[in-house]
Amino acid sequence: MAKLRILREYLHFLKTHKKWWLFPVVIVLFLLGMLIILAQGSALAPFIYTLF
Repeated sequence: MAKLRILREYLHFLKTHKKWWLFPVVIVLFLLGMLIILAQGSALAPFIYTLF
């Protein structure tokens, strides 16, 4: 429940402060984090870390 509350507060912040450009930034950071977590123990890890 707390995660949904944080998401709701974040969306409210974006709406009230007109900071819609932050939404794609957060999505990209989330996707990169998921990529690193999912590829951590796989054979793809050396190739992913060369991207950074």
